[in-house]
Amino acid sequence: MTLWAGRLTETDAKVRLFCDSFPFDRRLYAADIAGSIAYAKALARTGILSFEERQAIVRGLEQVLAEFKLGAFVVSPGDEDIHTAVERRLTELLGEELAGKLHTGRSRNDQVATDLRLWLLGELPGIADRIRDLQGALVEAAEKHLGVLMPGYTHLRQAQPILLSHWLMSYFWRLSRDRERLEGLKERLSVLPLGAGALAGNPWGIDREYLARELGFSRCSENSLDAVSDRDYVAEFLFFSALLGVHLSQLAEDLILFSAPEFGFLELSEAYVTGSSLMPQKANPDPLELIRGRAGRLIGNLCGFLSVLKGLPSGYNKDLQEDKEPLFFAVDTLKLALPVLSGVVRTLKVNRNRSEGGLREEALATELADYLVEKGIPFRAAHRAVGKAVRRALELGVGLRSLPLEEYRAAHPAFGEDVYRVLDFRQAVERRNSPGGTAAARVREQIEKAKELLRKEEEDGEVS
Repeated sequence: MTLWAGRLTETDAKVRLFCDSFPFDRRLYAADIAGSIAYAKALARTGILSFEERQAIVRGLEQVLAEFKLGAFVVSPGDEDIHTAVERRLTELLGEELAGKLHTGRSRNDQVATDLRLWLLGELPGIADRIRDLQGALVEAAEKHLGVLMPGYTHLRQAQPILLSHWLMSYFWRLSRDRERLEGLKERLSVLPLGAGALAGNPWGIDREYLARELGFSRCSENSLDAVSDRDYVAEFLFFSALLGVHLSQLAEDLILFSAPEFGFLELSEAYVTGSSLMPQKANPDPLELIRGRAGRLIGNLCGFLSVLKGLPSGYNKDLQEDKEPLFFAVDTLKLALPVLSGVVRTLKVNRNRSEGGLREEALATELADYLVEKGIPFRAAHRAVGKAVRRALELGVGLRSLPLEEYRAAHPAFGEDVYRVLDFRQAVERRNSPGGTAAARVREQIEKAKELLRKEEEDGEVS
């Protein structure tokens, strides 16, 4: 029997197949039952339920919860969604006269909004921990390999030499912003919709502040109409997951690129590669490639859900059922992808000879421009002069260290015999000693600051 059997007597089987959400929203069972237990207690506080009735309903709900946890819950063909499934089973246990009281003043509209918020609040700590673990892996690798040089790239062309640790730490700070976004989302997520009813509120004197305390919400929603239709938190989490997915994808791409034999700066552990069904020699970075691919789906889910929201009239609409599958996918993807990347980073092997040997002398061109600036030449003039010297080296087929002094002087007369002293990769790195720069001392500062940040977050338990 459907919940609306008093008004509508028959629903086509094809409609039920299209509309039912139990196959995917059943994972909300713990949140749904927790909300119902709290609501039963709130009803008892108003006198709608006696103490004995409250206790019987709570015991019945706890039994349903145990059945779900043990995998013993038996699905019925009429279980439209997790809410009707739990209510149906509770009715079987207690009878309709008692179980039917639980829904007094409550709508599935405020019920599902509460369930989804409560479920997501429970998922945030695990995601935050996984991000922090990846950050820790990056810091460990950066500290271990401090001092190793590598080419820094723009446009995938060598630009300037940097420390490999500087590259690793660049991802730490991206993930730090991701964690800040997650913490901000928690504040806006922790708002209780229960008590909003279908849209107009609850007429039975339900103590919503009590419900918020029972369920661990920070505050109650301010407007019942807004409460049942608000899915900003879903869109915000999908944005968070899409941007985090982009950051993970970028790290994965760098790891794929720098571990390719043509670069050879890094070597991936065999635990994080797969083989080929045809070519015996292959060790493919499939997990990293899938992280890139899943980022595309995370972005698509965000765009798709915003498209669902954009044309909705006020109040609850069935379109909002489309919130769960992209949200579940995002949570599941992050919980799987983050530990994989942590493992990849922790097991990385760094080939110092290849990393430092891959530096091209043209990456020192900026050092030549700075050399001229030190002699009083305006930077733009120095830039042009060095460009001419680089072109001449290419024409002669030599590196900047082998370019004859007369060729330098032909490019600009300020070049002197001491020009060759600036053509040193490590010196170039150490000169970039501004805060946040790639000089070893500055990277060490980053590492220590990052370690302190991780320690503080561990102690504070920011997302809990």
